[in-house]
Amino acid sequence: MTRSRSMALVLLVAVAPQAFAQEKKKDDKLPDATSYYKDVRPIVQQHCQGCHQPAMAKGGYVMTAYQDLFKKTEKDVIGVVAGKLEQSEVYQQIIAQKGKKPAMPRGKEPLSDREVTIIKRWIEQGAKDDTPASAKQQIVDADHPPVYAQPPVINSLAFSKDGTLLAVSGYHEVLLHKADGTGLVARLIGVSERIQSLAFSPDGKWLAVTGGNPGRFGEVQIWNVEKRKLKLSVPITFDTLYGASWSHDSKLIAFGGADNSLRAIEAETGKQVLFQGSHSDWVFDTVFSVKSNFLVSVSRDRSMKLTEVATERLEDNITSITPGALKGGLQAVDRHPLKDELLIGGADGTPKLYQMYRTKPRQIGDDFNNIRNYTPPMQGRIFAVKFSPDGNRVVAGSSSDGKGEVRVYETAGKLVSTFKGINGPIYALAYHPKGDVVASAGFEVSVHLSDPTTGNLIRDFVAAPLRK
Repeated sequence: MTRSRSMALVLLVAVAPQAFAQEKKKDDKLPDATSYYKDVRPIVQQHCQGCHQPAMAKGGYVMTAYQDLFKKTEKDVIGVVAGKLEQSEVYQQIIAQKGKKPAMPRGKEPLSDREVTIIKRWIEQGAKDDTPASAKQQIVDADHPPVYAQPPVINSLAFSKDGTLLAVSGYHEVLLHKADGTGLVARLIGVSERIQSLAFSPDGKWLAVTGGNPGRFGEVQIWNVEKRKLKLSVPITFDTLYGASWSHDSKLIAFGGADNSLRAIEAETGKQVLFQGSHSDWVFDTVFSVKSNFLVSVSRDRSMKLTEVATERLEDNITSITPGALKGGLQAVDRHPLKDELLIGGADGTPKLYQMYRTKPRQIGDDFNNIRNYTPPMQGRIFAVKFSPDGNRVVAGSSSDGKGEVRVYETAGKLVSTFKGINGPIYALAYHPKGDVVASAGFEVSVHLSDPTTGNLIRDFVAAPLRK
Protein backbone atom coordinates (compact mmCIF):
# COMPACT_ATOMS: atom_id res chain seq x y z
CA MET A 1 0.00 0.00 0.00
CA THR A 2 1.18 3.53 -0.74
CA ARG A 3 3.06 5.15 2.15
CA SER A 4 3.59 8.85 2.92
CA ARG A 5 4.90 10.93 5.79
CA SER A 6 3.23 14.16 4.81
CA MET A 7 -0.12 13.26 3.31
CA ALA A 8 -2.99 11.07 4.45
CA LEU A 9 -3.78 8.18 2.16
CA VAL A 10 -7.09 8.49 0.36
CA LEU A 11 -8.62 5.30 -0.94
CA LEU A 12 -10.79 5.78 -3.99
CA VAL A 13 -12.73 3.22 -6.00
CA ALA A 14 -10.71 2.36 -9.10
CA VAL A 15 -12.28 3.03 -12.48
CA ALA A 16 -13.01 -0.15 -14.43
CA PRO A 17 -10.27 -0.77 -17.02
CA GLN A 18 -11.25 -0.19 -20.61
CA ALA A 19 -9.21 0.69 -23.67
CA PHE A 20 -5.66 1.86 -23.07
CA ALA A 21 -5.48 5.51 -22.03
CA GLN A 22 -9.01 5.94 -23.35
CA GLU A 23 -11.19 5.23 -20.32
CA LYS A 24 -14.36 7.17 -21.12
CA LYS A 25 -16.96 8.52 -18.76
CA LYS A 26 -20.53 7.59 -19.53
CA ASP A 27 -22.25 9.86 -22.00
CA ASP A 28 -24.49 11.20 -19.28
CA LYS A 29 -26.00 14.65 -19.29
CA LEU A 30 -23.43 17.39 -19.68
CA PRO A 31 -23.24 19.87 -16.81
CA ASP A 32 -24.81 23.28 -17.41
CA ALA A 33 -21.79 25.00 -15.86
CA THR A 34 -18.54 23.31 -16.93
CA SER A 35 -15.94 22.94 -14.19
CA TYR A 36 -12.23 23.18 -14.93
CA TYR A 37 -11.29 21.09 -11.89
CA LYS A 38 -13.95 18.37 -12.20
CA ASP A 39 -14.50 18.22 -15.96
CA VAL A 40 -11.64 19.74 -17.98
CA ARG A 41 -8.59 18.93 -15.86
CA PRO A 42 -9.09 15.11 -15.96
CA ILE A 43 -9.32 15.22 -19.77
CA VAL A 44 -6.12 17.24 -20.04
CA GLN A 45 -4.30 14.93 -17.62
CA GLN A 46 -5.34 11.79 -19.47
CA HIS A 47 -4.82 12.90 -23.05
CA CYS A 48 -2.47 15.91 -23.15
CA GLN A 49 0.06 16.02 -20.33
CA GLY A 50 2.11 13.11 -21.65
CA CYS A 51 3.50 15.41 -24.35
CA HIS A 52 2.89 18.83 -22.83
CA GLN A 53 4.67 18.98 -19.48
CA PRO A 54 7.79 20.76 -18.19
CA ALA A 55 10.02 17.72 -18.78
CA MET A 56 8.84 17.39 -22.41
CA ALA A 57 7.07 20.51 -23.68
CA LYS A 58 6.26 19.59 -27.28
CA GLY A 59 5.41 22.60 -29.37
CA GLY A 60 6.78 24.77 -26.58
CA TYR A 61 3.48 24.34 -24.74
CA VAL A 62 2.87 23.04 -21.20
CA MET A 63 -0.55 21.92 -19.90
CA THR A 64 0.13 20.76 -16.36
CA ALA A 65 -1.17 23.86 -14.58
CA TYR A 66 -4.22 26.07 -15.18
CA GLN A 67 -2.15 29.17 -15.88
CA ASP A 68 -0.07 27.33 -18.50
CA LEU A 69 -3.11 26.88 -20.73
CA PHE A 70 -3.28 30.62 -21.50
CA LYS A 71 0.29 30.91 -22.76
CA LYS A 72 1.57 30.91 -26.34
CA THR A 73 3.04 27.94 -28.16
CA GLU A 74 6.29 28.06 -30.15
CA LYS A 75 4.14 28.99 -33.19
CA ASP A 76 3.05 32.16 -31.38
CA VAL A 77 -0.57 31.08 -30.99
CA ILE A 78 -2.38 31.12 -27.65
CA GLY A 79 -3.56 27.85 -26.16
CA VAL A 80 -6.76 29.12 -24.57
CA VAL A 81 -8.45 32.50 -24.96
CA ALA A 82 -11.40 32.80 -22.61
CA GLY A 83 -14.68 33.08 -24.51
CA LYS A 84 -13.07 32.80 -27.95
CA LEU A 85 -13.00 29.36 -29.55
CA GLU A 86 -11.56 30.52 -32.86
CA GLN A 87 -8.51 31.98 -31.09
CA SER A 88 -8.02 29.03 -28.73
CA GLU A 89 -5.43 26.73 -30.30
CA VAL A 90 -6.22 23.92 -27.85
CA TYR A 91 -9.79 23.73 -29.14
CA GLN A 92 -8.77 24.06 -32.78
CA GLN A 93 -6.35 21.14 -32.40
CA ILE A 94 -8.99 18.73 -31.02
CA ILE A 95 -11.64 19.25 -33.72
CA ALA A 96 -11.69 18.07 -37.32
CA GLN A 97 -10.41 20.63 -39.83
CA LYS A 98 -11.27 20.66 -43.54
CA GLY A 99 -12.27 17.01 -43.53
CA LYS A 100 -9.16 15.89 -41.67
CA LYS A 101 -9.21 14.19 -38.28
CA PRO A 102 -8.21 16.25 -35.23
CA ALA A 103 -4.47 16.91 -34.97
CA MET A 104 -4.43 16.13 -31.27
CA PRO A 105 -3.86 13.96 -29.34
CA ARG A 106 -1.09 13.12 -31.79
CA GLY A 107 -0.91 9.47 -32.75
CA LYS A 108 -3.94 8.52 -30.65
CA GLU A 109 -7.69 8.30 -31.02
CA PRO A 110 -9.46 11.68 -31.08
CA LEU A 111 -11.24 12.87 -27.97
CA SER A 112 -14.84 11.73 -27.65
CA ASP A 113 -17.62 14.10 -28.66
CA ARG A 114 -18.44 14.55 -24.98
CA GLU A 115 -14.85 15.49 -24.09
CA VAL A 116 -14.65 17.99 -26.96
CA THR A 117 -17.97 19.53 -25.92
CA ILE A 118 -16.78 19.90 -22.32
CA ILE A 119 -13.67 21.81 -23.40
CA LYS A 120 -15.73 23.88 -25.86
CA ARG A 121 -18.27 24.90 -23.22
CA TRP A 122 -15.58 25.66 -20.66
CA ILE A 123 -13.87 28.10 -23.02
CA GLU A 124 -17.20 29.63 -24.07
CA GLN A 125 -18.18 30.09 -20.42
CA GLY A 126 -15.02 32.05 -19.65
CA ALA A 127 -12.42 29.31 -18.98
CA LYS A 128 -12.61 29.93 -15.24
CA ASP A 129 -10.50 28.21 -12.61
CA ASP A 130 -12.57 26.59 -9.85
CA THR A 131 -9.74 24.52 -8.35
CA PRO A 132 -10.29 24.28 -4.58
CA ALA A 133 -7.64 26.04 -2.55
CA SER A 134 -6.83 22.77 -0.80
CA ALA A 135 -6.10 21.09 -4.16
CA LYS A 136 -3.82 23.76 -5.58
CA GLN A 137 -0.22 22.63 -5.69
CA GLN A 138 3.12 24.29 -5.94
CA ILE A 139 4.79 24.16 -9.35
CA VAL A 140 7.28 21.31 -9.48
CA ASP A 141 9.65 21.13 -12.45
CA ALA A 142 13.36 21.41 -13.27
CA ASP A 143 13.29 25.12 -12.42
CA HIS A 144 11.32 24.50 -9.23
CA PRO A 145 12.60 21.14 -7.88
CA PRO A 146 10.95 19.51 -4.87
CA VAL A 147 11.98 20.93 -1.50
CA TYR A 148 12.24 18.36 1.27
CA ALA A 149 11.69 19.25 4.90
CA GLN A 150 12.51 15.64 5.74
CA PRO A 151 13.68 12.62 3.73
CA PRO A 152 10.99 11.09 1.49
CA VAL A 153 9.62 7.60 1.91
CA ILE A 154 11.46 5.47 -0.66
CA ASN A 155 9.36 2.99 -2.60
CA SER A 156 11.91 1.83 -5.17
CA LEU A 157 15.65 1.50 -5.87
CA ALA A 158 17.52 0.37 -8.99
CA PHE A 159 21.17 0.11 -9.98
CA SER A 160 22.04 0.97 -13.57
CA LYS A 161 23.27 -1.83 -15.82
CA ASP A 162 26.87 -0.59 -15.71
CA GLY A 163 26.74 -0.26 -11.92
CA THR A 164 27.62 3.44 -11.84
CA LEU A 165 24.24 4.85 -10.81
CA LEU A 166 21.64 4.17 -8.14
CA ALA A 167 18.13 5.47 -8.92
CA VAL A 168 16.05 6.39 -5.87
CA SER A 169 12.34 7.26 -5.86
CA GLY A 170 11.40 10.66 -4.49
CA TYR A 171 8.48 13.10 -4.58
CA HIS A 172 7.71 14.09 -8.19
CA GLU A 173 11.19 12.85 -9.16
CA VAL A 174 13.80 10.16 -9.48
CA LEU A 175 17.07 10.98 -7.73
CA LEU A 176 20.12 9.61 -9.56
CA HIS A 177 23.07 9.02 -7.21
CA LYS A 178 26.54 7.68 -7.72
CA ALA A 179 26.28 3.97 -7.00
CA ASP A 180 28.64 4.21 -4.03
CA GLY A 181 26.47 6.86 -2.39
CA THR A 182 29.02 9.65 -2.63
CA GLY A 183 26.96 12.20 -4.52
CA LEU A 184 23.73 13.19 -6.28
CA VAL A 185 24.19 13.17 -10.07
CA ALA A 186 20.81 14.25 -11.46
CA ARG A 187 17.16 14.87 -10.60
CA LEU A 188 14.62 13.51 -13.10
CA ILE A 189 11.49 15.55 -12.33
CA GLY A 190 8.17 14.54 -13.87
CA VAL A 191 4.42 14.90 -13.44
CA SER A 192 3.70 12.02 -11.04
CA GLU A 193 3.70 12.89 -7.35
CA ARG A 194 4.18 9.30 -6.27
CA ILE A 195 7.00 7.25 -7.78
CA GLN A 196 6.24 3.58 -7.17
CA SER A 197 8.75 1.63 -9.25
CA LEU A 198 12.02 2.04 -11.15
CA ALA A 199 13.59 -0.31 -13.69
CA PHE A 200 16.63 0.15 -15.96
CA SER A 201 16.33 -1.48 -19.36
CA PRO A 202 18.51 -4.55 -20.07
CA ASP A 203 20.46 -2.58 -22.67
CA GLY A 204 21.16 0.13 -20.09
CA LYS A 205 19.81 3.01 -22.21
CA TRP A 206 16.49 3.69 -20.53
CA LEU A 207 14.91 4.04 -17.10
CA ALA A 208 11.24 3.11 -16.75
CA VAL A 209 9.28 4.78 -13.97
CA THR A 210 5.72 4.09 -12.84
CA GLY A 211 3.62 6.11 -10.44
CA GLY A 212 0.91 8.74 -10.60
CA ASN A 213 -1.41 10.73 -8.42
CA PRO A 214 -3.75 8.46 -6.43
CA GLY A 215 -7.35 8.69 -7.59
CA ARG A 216 -6.43 11.00 -10.50
CA PHE A 217 -4.03 9.39 -12.97
CA GLY A 218 -1.30 6.82 -13.45
CA GLU A 219 1.80 7.38 -15.56
CA VAL A 220 4.67 5.50 -17.16
CA GLN A 221 7.79 7.58 -17.76
CA ILE A 222 10.73 6.50 -19.92
CA TRP A 223 13.95 8.47 -19.41
CA ASN A 224 17.10 8.53 -21.54
CA VAL A 225 19.74 7.60 -18.96
CA GLU A 226 22.72 9.22 -20.72
CA LYS A 227 20.99 12.49 -21.62
CA ARG A 228 18.79 12.64 -18.48
CA LYS A 229 15.88 13.53 -20.78
CA LEU A 230 12.29 12.30 -20.74
CA LYS A 231 11.67 10.21 -23.85
CA LEU A 232 8.06 9.30 -23.24
CA SER A 233 5.27 9.96 -20.75
CA VAL A 234 2.20 7.75 -21.04
CA PRO A 235 -0.82 8.57 -18.84
CA ILE A 236 -2.84 5.41 -18.11
CA THR A 237 -5.96 4.86 -15.98
CA PHE A 238 -7.24 7.07 -13.17
CA ASP A 239 -5.04 5.67 -10.41
CA THR A 240 -1.46 4.75 -9.56
CA LEU A 241 0.75 2.30 -11.48
CA TYR A 242 3.22 -0.17 -9.95
CA GLY A 243 5.87 -2.78 -10.68
CA ALA A 244 7.64 -1.83 -13.92
CA SER A 245 9.63 -4.55 -15.68
CA TRP A 246 11.36 -4.85 -19.07
CA SER A 247 11.37 -7.57 -21.70
CA HIS A 248 14.81 -9.06 -22.37
CA ASP A 249 15.18 -7.09 -25.63
CA SER A 250 14.29 -3.72 -24.01
CA LYS A 251 11.26 -3.37 -26.31
CA LEU A 252 8.37 -3.84 -23.87
CA ILE A 253 7.55 -2.47 -20.43
CA ALA A 254 5.06 -4.24 -18.18
CA PHE A 255 3.38 -2.86 -15.07
CA GLY A 256 0.39 -3.29 -12.80
CA GLY A 257 -2.28 -0.91 -11.62
CA ALA A 258 -4.60 -0.01 -8.79
CA ASP A 259 -7.41 -0.69 -11.27
CA ASN A 260 -6.50 -4.42 -10.92
CA SER A 261 -5.00 -4.51 -14.42
CA LEU A 262 -1.79 -5.93 -15.87
CA ARG A 263 -0.53 -4.10 -18.95
CA ALA A 264 2.45 -3.88 -21.28
CA ILE A 265 3.41 -1.13 -23.72
CA GLU A 266 5.98 -0.65 -26.46
CA ALA A 267 8.91 1.31 -25.08
CA GLU A 268 9.41 3.11 -28.37
CA THR A 269 5.87 4.37 -28.94
CA GLY A 270 3.90 3.85 -25.71
CA LYS A 271 1.37 1.72 -27.60
CA GLN A 272 -0.38 -0.86 -25.43
CA VAL A 273 0.28 -4.43 -26.53
CA LEU A 274 -1.08 -6.37 -23.55
CA PHE A 275 -4.03 -6.02 -21.22
CA GLN A 276 -5.02 -8.64 -18.65
CA GLY A 277 -7.85 -8.10 -16.19
CA SER A 278 -7.89 -11.42 -14.35
CA HIS A 279 -6.69 -10.07 -10.99
CA SER A 280 -9.33 -9.04 -8.46
CA ASP A 281 -7.20 -6.51 -6.57
CA TRP A 282 -4.26 -4.15 -7.09
CA VAL A 283 -1.38 -5.54 -9.17
CA PHE A 284 1.83 -4.60 -7.37
CA ASP A 285 4.66 -6.15 -9.38
CA THR A 286 5.54 -7.82 -12.69
CA VAL A 287 8.38 -9.70 -14.37
CA PHE A 288 8.88 -11.26 -17.81
CA SER A 289 10.03 -14.82 -18.42
CA VAL A 290 13.58 -15.35 -19.69
CA LYS A 291 12.43 -15.28 -23.32
CA SER A 292 9.75 -12.63 -22.60
CA ASN A 293 7.04 -14.82 -24.10
CA PHE A 294 5.25 -14.88 -20.72
CA LEU A 295 4.55 -12.25 -18.10
CA VAL A 296 4.18 -12.86 -14.35
CA SER A 297 2.15 -10.63 -12.05
CA VAL A 298 1.51 -10.58 -8.30
CA SER A 299 -1.39 -8.91 -6.60
CA ARG A 300 -3.04 -7.95 -3.37
CA ASP A 301 -5.59 -10.63 -4.30
CA ARG A 302 -3.03 -13.22 -3.02
CA SER A 303 -2.27 -14.72 -6.42
CA MET A 304 0.66 -14.93 -8.83
CA LYS A 305 -0.56 -15.28 -12.41
CA LEU A 306 1.10 -16.26 -15.70
CA THR A 307 0.01 -14.49 -18.91
CA GLU A 308 1.06 -15.30 -22.45
CA VAL A 309 2.33 -12.08 -24.04
CA ALA A 310 1.45 -12.77 -27.68
CA THR A 311 -2.18 -13.68 -26.99
CA GLU A 312 -2.76 -11.68 -23.76
CA ARG A 313 -4.28 -14.91 -22.42
CA LEU A 314 -4.18 -15.99 -18.78
CA GLU A 315 -2.14 -19.20 -18.84
CA ASP A 316 -2.13 -20.29 -15.20
CA ASN A 317 -2.31 -19.40 -11.53
CA ILE A 318 1.26 -20.17 -10.51
CA THR A 319 0.42 -20.15 -6.80
CA SER A 320 -2.27 -22.32 -5.25
CA ILE A 321 -5.88 -21.25 -5.76
CA THR A 322 -7.15 -23.27 -2.82
CA PRO A 323 -8.97 -21.03 -0.29
CA GLY A 324 -6.75 -20.50 2.76
CA ALA A 325 -3.57 -21.69 1.07
CA LEU A 326 -2.26 -18.15 0.64
CA LYS A 327 -1.97 -16.06 3.77
CA GLY A 328 -2.33 -12.54 2.39
CA GLY A 329 -1.57 -10.35 -0.58
CA LEU A 330 1.61 -10.60 -2.64
CA GLN A 331 3.76 -7.48 -2.91
CA ALA A 332 6.87 -8.32 -4.93
CA VAL A 333 8.26 -10.75 -7.51
CA ASP A 334 11.64 -11.23 -9.18
CA ARG A 335 12.88 -13.80 -11.70
CA HIS A 336 16.10 -15.78 -11.57
CA PRO A 337 18.49 -14.10 -14.03
CA LEU A 338 19.13 -17.31 -15.97
CA LYS A 339 16.02 -19.47 -15.65
CA ASP A 340 12.29 -19.27 -15.11
CA GLU A 341 12.15 -19.48 -11.34
CA LEU A 342 10.35 -16.85 -9.31
CA LEU A 343 10.98 -15.28 -5.92
CA ILE A 344 7.94 -13.73 -4.22
CA GLY A 345 7.13 -11.97 -0.97
CA GLY A 346 4.03 -10.62 0.68
CA ALA A 347 1.83 -10.37 3.74
CA ASP A 348 2.80 -13.68 5.35
CA GLY A 349 6.44 -12.59 5.73
CA THR A 350 7.90 -15.71 4.10
CA PRO A 351 9.99 -15.39 0.92
CA LYS A 352 9.12 -18.23 -1.45
CA LEU A 353 10.64 -19.73 -4.59
CA TYR A 354 8.39 -21.03 -7.39
CA GLN A 355 8.87 -22.64 -10.76
CA MET A 356 7.10 -20.66 -13.46
CA TYR A 357 5.49 -23.48 -15.41
CA ARG A 358 3.27 -26.30 -14.16
CA THR A 359 4.49 -29.75 -15.18
CA LYS A 360 1.56 -31.81 -13.95
CA PRO A 361 -2.22 -31.28 -13.81
CA ARG A 362 -3.52 -29.10 -11.00
CA GLN A 363 -5.14 -30.84 -8.06
CA ILE A 364 -7.35 -29.34 -5.40
CA GLY A 365 -5.23 -28.22 -2.48
CA ASP A 366 -1.87 -28.42 -4.23
CA ASP A 367 0.83 -25.77 -4.41
CA PHE A 368 2.84 -27.82 -6.85
CA ASN A 369 4.94 -25.00 -8.31
CA ASN A 370 6.37 -24.08 -4.92
CA ILE A 371 10.05 -25.09 -4.74
CA ARG A 372 10.92 -23.87 -1.23
CA ASN A 373 10.10 -21.39 1.51
CA TYR A 374 12.79 -19.34 3.25
CA THR A 375 12.24 -19.68 6.98
CA PRO A 376 11.66 -18.61 9.65
CA PRO A 377 9.20 -15.88 8.54
CA MET A 378 10.48 -12.31 8.57
CA GLN A 379 9.06 -9.48 10.64
CA GLY A 380 5.73 -8.36 9.17
CA ARG A 381 5.06 -7.94 5.47
CA ILE A 382 7.68 -8.38 2.74
CA PHE A 383 7.75 -5.39 0.40
CA ALA A 384 10.78 -6.19 -1.77
CA VAL A 385 12.63 -9.27 -3.07
CA LYS A 386 15.60 -9.59 -5.43
CA PHE A 387 17.89 -12.25 -6.90
CA SER A 388 21.62 -11.65 -6.95
CA PRO A 389 23.03 -11.09 -10.48
CA ASP A 390 24.32 -14.69 -10.64
CA GLY A 391 21.11 -16.14 -9.18
CA ASN A 392 22.91 -17.88 -6.33
CA ARG A 393 21.41 -15.69 -3.61
CA VAL A 394 18.14 -13.95 -2.81
CA VAL A 395 17.43 -10.94 -0.60
CA ALA A 396 14.15 -9.86 1.01
CA GLY A 397 13.11 -6.75 2.95
CA SER A 398 10.17 -6.38 5.32
CA SER A 399 8.23 -4.00 7.55
CA SER A 400 6.38 -4.52 10.83
CA ASP A 401 5.10 -1.95 13.35
CA GLY A 402 7.73 0.65 12.54
CA LYS A 403 10.59 -1.85 12.29
CA GLY A 404 12.31 -3.43 9.32
CA GLU A 405 14.52 -6.32 8.38
CA VAL A 406 16.68 -7.43 5.45
CA ARG A 407 17.85 -11.02 5.00
CA VAL A 408 20.05 -12.69 2.40
CA TYR A 409 19.70 -16.42 1.67
CA GLU A 410 21.43 -18.83 -0.61
CA THR A 411 18.90 -19.65 -3.30
CA ALA A 412 19.20 -23.26 -2.16
CA GLY A 413 17.80 -22.18 1.22
CA LYS A 414 20.56 -21.42 3.76
CA LEU A 415 20.50 -18.07 5.60
CA VAL A 416 23.59 -16.01 4.68
CA SER A 417 23.14 -12.77 6.63
CA THR A 418 20.77 -10.39 8.36
CA PHE A 419 21.61 -6.75 7.73
CA LYS A 420 22.88 -4.66 10.62
CA GLY A 421 21.83 -1.05 11.17
CA ILE A 422 18.29 -1.42 9.81
CA ASN A 423 16.05 0.59 12.12
CA GLY A 424 12.88 1.23 10.13
CA PRO A 425 10.55 -0.38 7.59
CA ILE A 426 12.16 -1.54 4.33
CA TYR A 427 10.17 -1.02 1.13
CA ALA A 428 12.87 -1.17 -1.57
CA LEU A 429 15.93 -3.27 -2.46
CA ALA A 430 18.48 -3.33 -5.29
CA TYR A 431 21.37 -5.72 -5.96
CA HIS A 432 24.48 -4.17 -7.51
CA PRO A 433 25.44 -5.79 -10.87
CA LYS A 434 28.70 -7.04 -9.32
CA GLY A 435 26.78 -8.78 -6.55
CA ASP A 436 28.86 -7.30 -3.73
CA VAL A 437 26.45 -4.58 -2.52
CA VAL A 438 22.74 -4.46 -1.70
CA ALA A 439 20.94 -1.12 -1.41
CA SER A 440 17.96 -0.94 0.92
CA ALA A 441 15.59 1.87 1.90
CA GLY A 442 12.06 2.69 2.98
CA PHE A 443 10.71 4.69 5.91
CA GLU A 444 14.15 5.52 7.22
CA VAL A 445 16.24 8.65 6.94
CA SER A 446 18.94 7.02 4.80
CA VAL A 447 19.58 4.67 1.93
CA HIS A 448 21.77 1.81 3.19
CA LEU A 449 24.52 0.13 1.18
CA SER A 450 25.36 -3.22 2.78
CA ASP A 451 27.61 -6.23 2.25
CA PRO A 452 25.27 -9.15 1.46
CA THR A 453 27.75 -11.74 2.76
CA THR A 454 28.30 -10.26 6.21
CA GLY A 455 25.29 -7.97 6.56
CA ASN A 456 27.62 -5.15 7.58
CA LEU A 457 26.78 -1.58 6.64
CA ILE A 458 29.18 -0.13 4.05
CA ARG A 459 27.69 3.35 3.80
CA ASP A 460 24.43 5.16 4.26
CA PHE A 461 23.33 8.48 2.76
CA VAL A 462 20.31 10.77 2.60
CA ALA A 463 18.82 10.51 -0.89
CA ALA A 464 17.09 13.89 -1.18
CA PRO A 465 18.56 17.35 -0.58
CA LEU A 466 16.96 18.66 2.62
CA ARG A 467 15.82 22.20 3.27
CA LYS A 468 18.44 24.05 5.29
